[in-house]
Amino acid sequence: MCVAMPGKVIEVNQTKATVDFGGNLIEAQTGIVKVDLGDYVLVHAGCVIQVLSEFDKKMLLELLEEIENA
Repeated sequence: MCVAMPGKVIEVNQTKATVDFGGNLIEAQTGIVKVDLGDYVLVHAGCVIQVLSEFDKKMLLELLEEIENA
């Protein structure tokens, strides 16, 4: 099973973005979603698939922290 993970966009370069996942940086394609610097996004298989709202970002990060601490 594959899971899309949330990360913060720290650099945008045309159709690619550098996304920070808690210190792990990856380059993801942005062709299907418009992203801006500082956005929190979901990345799956090397592609940004969604920009998260502030509410969704907060809830998802809290859920992942709760899972990690279980």
